[in-house]
Amino acid sequence: MFTTLNSTPRYWLIALLILWAVLLFGGFIFGPADPSQRMPKWTRLTSSAVLVLAGWSWFLITRQNAANSFVLWLAIGMTFGFLGDLFMAGMMPGGRNVLGGMATFGLGHVAYIIGIWRFGNQIGLTDGSARWGSLVVWWIIGALAWYFVVFRGQQATTLHYAALPYALLLASTAGMATGLAFQQGQFTWLAVGAALFLISDLILAAQLFNDLSFPLIGDVIWLTYGPGQMLIVYCAATAVALIQKSMST
Repeated sequence: MFTTLNSTPRYWLIALLILWAVLLFGGFIFGPADPSQRMPKWTRLTSSAVLVLAGWSWFLITRQNAANSFVLWLAIGMTFGFLGDLFMAGMMPGGRNVLGGMATFGLGHVAYIIGIWRFGNQIGLTDGSARWGSLVVWWIIGALAWYFVVFRGQQATTLHYAALPYALLLASTAGMATGLAFQQGQFTWLAVGAALFLISDLILAAQLFNDLSFPLIGDVIWLTYGPGQMLIVYCAATAVALIQKSMST
């Protein structure tokens, strides 16, 4: 995964990955017992901040690689994701703000989509069937999930309706990533990461809109969301390797 990097950047990015895992999974394993969530807030938010640092580290390290523009969009997307975490955790002025969280997460996904689309064009992964077929399938999944998880049986509010374009936006990231993966298998983990993000958000939506509750639901949300974001950020390694391979052939 990191073999294309020099030793110092490689060790730094591996160290960040280990720190992220310790914070996320360690917080779950050793966190205080709670009916809905074991992870302390500080370990959750710090693990997300570590991914922001990793994203911008990838950007700085890959300045001389043609994948740098793609990596920049990943770093921007993760930064907006972290802001979304702060909104949802009530760490921004005014307390917890679901709409603020949706807006910043949405901007993050716009960045992911731009990066994936542009990088696909850059390296020639532009097959229309793979791209648009994947998008349509994921749009259908996103729309159905919104209807059954958020809308059905509810007294619809602005927030309920706002959740539909948001769900379709997250589905678009999964669709774009899946389109790349169909054409270049090394992007499978990117597609898995985008799908995990969507799954995490659907569980959160069910909790917010349908009062879904089960033991450790908060941890399940973070144990899908956190790895999803990590896989998206660290797919920078795949992009860098593909560019270097294309330049050597």
